[in-house]
Amino acid sequence: MTTNEPAVAFEAATRTYRSAQGGEVRAVDGVDLRIARGETVALLGRNGAGKSTAINLLLGLDEPDGGRVRLFGGPPARAVEAGRVGAMLQDARPVPRVTVRELVEFVARTYPAPLPVAEALRLAGLTELADRRVDRLSGGQAQRVRFAVALAGNPELIVLDEPTAALDVEAREAFWDAMRGYARRGNTVLFSTHYLEEADAHADRIVVVDSGRVLADGTSEELKRAAGGNLVSFDLAGMPTEGLTGLPGVTSVEVRGDRAHLRSDDSDATVLALAAGNAVRRLEVSPLSLNDAFLTLTRGTTAARPTAHGTTAARTTAPGTSRAHKNLEPNR
Repeated sequence: MTTNEPAVAFEAATRTYRSAQGGEVRAVDGVDLRIARGETVALLGRNGAGKSTAINLLLGLDEPDGGRVRLFGGPPARAVEAGRVGAMLQDARPVPRVTVRELVEFVARTYPAPLPVAEALRLAGLTELADRRVDRLSGGQAQRVRFAVALAGNPELIVLDEPTAALDVEAREAFWDAMRGYARRGNTVLFSTHYLEEADAHADRIVVVDSGRVLADGTSEELKRAAGGNLVSFDLAGMPTEGLTGLPGVTSVEVRGDRAHLRSDDSDATVLALAAGNAVRRLEVSPLSLNDAFLTLTRGTTAARPTAHGTTAARTTAPGTSRAHKNLEPNR
C-alpha cells in the first residue's frame, strides 16, 4: 500500500438484490470510480439512483457480487476497523441520558488512534455544548454530534449521506463550516445531497447518477458546460424564431411570450451571430445553474437495455461529459 493509492476505488463493482416482486435488481452495475486523497466529492442523483447501495459497498456494509471496492488500497473493512473511515448515515437516533462529551469519548475509545475528543468537538462546533445531553439538542445540534462521532476515530475519509436533510438554513451553514474545517486538514470527503447548491459550493468534483448510471463526472463548471453552459435571452420584438436553433453554440431554444431563451455552450459565438444584422433588445447572458445542468443531464436520451436477467433498464447518456465511468443501477 502506498500513498499513491486513491482513497476510494470502485473497480467494475456490481451488486444485485432480489426485489419485492421476486425478480432481481442490479443495484450497482460494473462501477468504475476513483476518488483521490484530499478531494471533496458530491454524489448527486434522484431517489433510487443507487447512491445508498454504492455507499454501503464503500463502507463494507455490503459485499459486491463482482469486481471490488478498495479504500486506501485495501478492503473497506480493514480501513473502517483502523479508524481511517468515518460515516454519517441518514438513519440515526439520539442516545438518551448521555452528554455530548460522554458519547464522543465512548466512540473514540473504540478506535486505535482516535482524534482527541476536544479536537473532535471543536471541529464539529460543539465545544460549548459538550456537557449538554444529546437527547435535548436541536436537530442541527444533533447533526453536529453525528459529525463529531464520525470524526472520533481520526478518519482520513468521511462519508456523509444526506448530512443536512431537514436542517434549517442556519444549521446547514454551521454544518458546512465544520466540514470545511475537516477538509482543510487534507482529508477526503464524499457526500450525497439533494441540495444542489451545497454541491456547487463545497465539492471539488461532482458525480451525477441517474437511472442506475453515472451520467457525468467533473467540476461544477464542467457539468454546466456539458449541459449547455450559459443562457442567452432577449426580446424577440417580431424577430423570427426559425433560425435560432442553428446559431453557433445553441443547444436548445425556449420561447416564453415575446422573449427567447437560448441555452448555449459558446455564448460569445451565439451573441455575435445573433447580433449580426439584428437589433437585439434587452440581451442578457447568465451562467447555467447546477440545478439546470442536473435536470438537463438527467433528462438525457433513453434507450432500453436488457439486463443479465432479461429485464430492461433505461440508459441515459450525456454527450460531452468530462469523464466516463461505468454506471450505477437504481437503488433498492
